[in-house]
Amino acid sequence: MSFTAGIVYLVPTPIGNLGDITLRALEVFQLVDAIACEDTRHSRKLLTHFGINKPVERLDAHTMATRARGVLERYPRLAFISDAGSPGLSDPGAELITIALELGYRVEALPGATALIPALVLSGLSVASFAFYGFLARSGQTRKAQLEVIAQSAVTTAIYESPHRIVQTLEQLMVVCGADRPCAVARELSKLHEEVFRGSLRAAQAHFSAGVVRGEIVLVVDAKPASLEVIDLDAIARGLRLEGRSVKEIRVALQDIGADRNAAYDAALNAHRQTES
Repeated sequence: MSFTAGIVYLVPTPIGNLGDITLRALEVFQLVDAIACEDTRHSRKLLTHFGINKPVERLDAHTMATRARGVLERYPRLAFISDAGSPGLSDPGAELITIALELGYRVEALPGATALIPALVLSGLSVASFAFYGFLARSGQTRKAQLEVIAQSAVTTAIYESPHRIVQTLEQLMVVCGADRPCAVARELSKLHEEVFRGSLRAAQAHFSAGVVRGEIVLVVDAKPASLEVIDLDAIARGLRLEGRSVKEIRVALQDIGADRNAAYDAALNAHRQTES
């Protein structure tokens, strides 16, 4: 592998299982001038494990703006790693890319470990198209707007979440999406206690409220069901009732064509009352 002065390598690191490091990542570590990272103590443990002995520089969200240019000047061949996964995705690496490109540096992103793609694939939801929002705003109008966008999204949505906020986020999504919206919560991917919970937002909220939640989390939320505005649920429900279907059977049938659980129940109940009167 040949190197050119003035280059930044974004190097993915394992999100849990150290065996997920790539041979190319190890080769880059050996040949660059230095390695920049979010947390030097955390990253030195990883580098020591693989026998990498290079200068390590801290470049996190608090120091990137003030230190990045100086680090690039001292080390024209620089590798950057985040605490875990692929740099530049919901971490300070994104700012480093901007600075490096402004200075005329070449930037190369190595393929490798990330929590996003495994979480989407394991969700069991449609991922032919998807949206990714990283970490949502913690509060305020920005967060409210983001939740509304997720609720109205025509494609599957993935977000990163902390174990301390996952229950609250699920509760808020239940309000804007409806408690029956399918979702998946992927936790501790590639680690010993990996878990992927699949079910409704209501079921996920109950599950994660039952105990202490640990580990990094990717929350995947299903797309908004296709609009049923042009479909007369009441007419369909009446037809099913005339066929002798029960309220439950009608509700299930309406849900199968995409109706919200509450709307399906109301239509089934109304059809039952009309035929009984």
